[in-house]
Amino acid sequence: MHGVATAYSPAPGQTVQVPEAAVVAALAALDVPAGTPDAARASLAAREAELAARLLPPTLVRWAGSPPAPGDPLAALPPGTRVRVETEQGDVRDGADDLPTGMHRVRATAPDGRTADAHLVVAPDRLPALTGRSAGLLVQLYSLLSARSWGMGDLGDLTDLADWAGRTTGAGFVQVNPLHAAVPGAPTDPSPYRPSSRRFPDPVHLRVEDIPEYAAAEEAVRPLLERAALLRAGVLDEGALIDRDAVWELKRAALEHVLAVPLGPDRRTAYEAYRAGEGQALQDHATWCALAERHGSDWRRWPAGLRDPRSGETARAREELAGRVEFHARLAWLTEDQLRAAQRAARAAGMPVGIVHDLAVGVHPEGADAWAQQDHFAAGMSVGAPPDAFNARGQDWGLPPWRPDRLAASGHAPYRQLLRALFRYTGALRIDHVMGLFRLWWVPAGRPPTEGTYVRYDAEAMLALLALEASRAGAVVIGEDLGTVEPGVREMLERRGVLGTSVLWFERDWTGDGRPLAPERWRADCLATATTHDLPPTAARLTGEHVELRDRLGLLTRPATEERAEANADTAEWLALLGSLGLLDTPAAGPPGSDEEAEIKGVYRYLLRTPARLIGVWLPDGVGDRRPQNLPGTWDQYPNWRLPVADGSGRPVSLEELKGSARLRGLLEALRERVGVRGGG
Repeated sequence: MHGVATAYSPAPGQTVQVPEAAVVAALAALDVPAGTPDAARASLAAREAELAARLLPPTLVRWAGSPPAPGDPLAALPPGTRVRVETEQGDVRDGADDLPTGMHRVRATAPDGRTADAHLVVAPDRLPALTGRSAGLLVQLYSLLSARSWGMGDLGDLTDLADWAGRTTGAGFVQVNPLHAAVPGAPTDPSPYRPSSRRFPDPVHLRVEDIPEYAAAEEAVRPLLERAALLRAGVLDEGALIDRDAVWELKRAALEHVLAVPLGPDRRTAYEAYRAGEGQALQDHATWCALAERHGSDWRRWPAGLRDPRSGETARAREELAGRVEFHARLAWLTEDQLRAAQRAARAAGMPVGIVHDLAVGVHPEGADAWAQQDHFAAGMSVGAPPDAFNARGQDWGLPPWRPDRLAASGHAPYRQLLRALFRYTGALRIDHVMGLFRLWWVPAGRPPTEGTYVRYDAEAMLALLALEASRAGAVVIGEDLGTVEPGVREMLERRGVLGTSVLWFERDWTGDGRPLAPERWRADCLATATTHDLPPTAARLTGEHVELRDRLGLLTRPATEERAEANADTAEWLALLGSLGLLDTPAAGPPGSDEEAEIKGVYRYLLRTPARLIGVWLPDGVGDRRPQNLPGTWDQYPNWRLPVADGSGRPVSLEELKGSARLRGLLEALRERVGVRGGG
């Protein structure tokens, strides 16, 4: 009755009972007492009575062009019930038929005097569709340094890459990691998947020199440019790791000078319009940033009055710190402005999609969103994953989950506002762990991830809002649906036009002989890739170096000889298939990896043999990089999220060198030989 699972099925024919303590804890996080038999009976009776008396659920969904679904709550209202709808467009209508798309408000008045107010989402039947096929580049933006970077890749580099890739290689898109605002710290958590805020971008990605007010502050900023050059040289020339904190220290100092320059009339008008449009959300985010400068980033350790964003103490602190609040609000505006510029440049370069942004599955418990939206988050819970074939201990990602009941009561307002903000500057949106629109694995605080349970969300409403906002922006949506997916989820996503994600090494005939899946048997509605940020680069997999790395770090769960043998057999089987299809420049004359460059070309040619609508080329594969950007299961044993793009020897490769790389050009030309990267076929 509250969407909390008492059991789940990890595979067909298997059922796993979850611990009773996990169910009780999840219910408690939803304010439902169930710790004793009496409490459980009372809560059950109260819920049954609530549902029996309720005219409407808090959020309703209808799909434009389709008749109401069986069981539609509006159609099931008692005879004689009056229904009035206040549309998003501002008019009031009697009845809920033939409504425009949008987020509307419904009031139902039954003959017995009962009333109900609800949110009604009327969404397009499907999300925007791609026309033809596109191949594009996948890259972690921080890893892409140019001669103008301040020690890590920035939005100027993204704009430059998109312009070059569109005009020179015919690429249709560039996909990047989440660019959400990070939680400042000492050191900052480098993972882009544990952000402070998903709603607002991180100003560390700003190209300072591209801000219009920079020219008036250039003299004051020049000494900082010299220090930034040393940071850049340390990474590109000396092999230092990317130091996000050092980059931000310099950029923040420079931005203090740049933002001291008064805005001109047009710029001031644009900024004020942005600030008015973002309203409370921007004020909260900027206030959190200002308070974090004074009290540290973990709002749970702030003075008691400041832990509540709506308290009088917080209001007084906001006034006292008005200058810093204004500073951080301006940074959000400037960063979004450069994000929009990158998308405009991508489209001007001929890209049919442009920049593909990544939406992380959640936020850091210490950050701005968790503080500002705490009434929407489940206290004492963390998102993760149950045990599976890849991790017998399960996973705890340390991200607080949204409460499905509070989301529904608000018409999913935080989610809706988040989507609207992201779609302003994206050509397509990748949703990490898209299965989270349906259910999430909640882990009670202090318990291992094996002792969690699934909690269900209103997937129909989440998908409807996704379709509504994506359609308004004309943007494509890609769901990361790798791993364990409950039956029906992929079908529901496909029905609404959400593309999936398929990675070559995982595409086998798992219901048959287990051999590599023939290219024509791949699904069409997906982004097809050879690897991801969490997996080995293709060169490492071909040469077996990914096994050696895990062996050195003590991450193998079996003897290294067994791991090597299995990896080599897997790779050899794939290469044999590539050879049989004529996708290798020369027949394999040695063990896997002996002609690595030709084999990588063959891998991507294979992806083009599939019907996949999008083909993603991991940019580091173009220069033979061996190092994964993130090695799951490690923390300080491996430099996750801090490595620049490098060649096969580990030497960092700048953006300028990438654009001039014969090897990268050869890979991209090999793709163009097989299929026009923008056209169908």
